[in-house]
Amino acid sequence: MLQGDYLWVALVSAVSVLVYYLTLLNAGLARVKFKVPAPSHDGPEDYVRRVRAHQNTVEHLVMFLPSMWTFALLVSPIWAAALGAIWPIGRFFYMLGYSKASNLRRPGLYITMPSIYIFILGSIIGAIYRIVQG
Repeated sequence: MLQGDYLWVALVSAVSVLVYYLTLLNAGLARVKFKVPAPSHDGPEDYVRRVRAHQNTVEHLVMFLPSMWTFALLVSPIWAAALGAIWPIGRFFYMLGYSKASNLRRPGLYITMPSIYIFILGSIIGAIYRIVQG
């Protein structure tokens, strides 16, 4: 059972999955709006951008969640939650921007990427430190 500071990491995880779901919903609503029959992904640019926002979020979620939890276990759950809380905010703005125009996705992307890099590098350093310490 999760306790203490790890509950914050669990909360950030749940909010991140909720934002992922919003990208799924956005893509699904675009499929209906632009009358793109399943399983096709060919359609107007407005449709394709929304689908790409969803697919890109899936790709980043696969890096984000495990690296955040590894960082929480090896470095600090409070820092993991604090840095991780930035990710769903950035991804939400990524979805909104990309839905409007391709170049508007960049601010959201730039908000989300540092946390992933910090989590991965911090986890590697944390693991090496613990191995060396015995």
